[in-house]
Amino acid sequence: PSDPRNLVAADFGELELGARIEGPVGPEVEASIISDGRSIGDIVSYVACPAEYDECDPEDLPEGTVYTYVHTIRPGVDDPNDPPFQRPVGLDEVTAATVFETVRQASGFNGSIGYDREQVAKALGPDGVIRVQDDNGTLAWRVVGGDGWQTGEPITFFWQSTLPPEGPAEAYALRADEKIAMASGPFPPAEDDDS
Repeated sequence: PSDPRNLVAADFGELELGARIEGPVGPEVEASIISDGRSIGDIVSYVACPAEYDECDPEDLPEGTVYTYVHTIRPGVDDPNDPPFQRPVGLDEVTAATVFETVRQASGFNGSIGYDREQVAKALGPDGVIRVQDDNGTLAWRVVGGDGWQTGEPITFFWQSTLPPEGPAEAYALRADEKIAMASGPFPPAEDDDS
């Protein structure tokens, strides 16, 4: 097994972002975080262009444009989803969510990654720490300090890629209370094997 590299986390609050990509379900995608047919949370995602763009259509943009993938996770809460995402009937409260991660390699990842520090301080308390790691191309945000990430506490995570999203994919997971729950959100296509 590879040793995850620790990355330096930037503060989402300091990012300046441009327009958002209008996907098939609009500029934001809302989905449930699902484990064994039950929801353990809510994920709202969007992808933004650099600050200088007031329209964000990847087809019009130069290769190498940096796209910011943003995901706000709320454990133990599940608002109505955007179609086509089904909303499970059952909803479990969360005592301790520990990791948000991509379950696929983050294609085009440019090394820029982080979270909203203010939200983390609110959710986890003053001792709250999130460690950000690159494990062989998959990205993980790991709660390593604080009083626990629990029901109803939103935390926004972000990472950047030079590839625009291919569309929503079940490419994310949340680990909480011994469960691994899957979440859908915008994700770039896999990189070609030729490269």
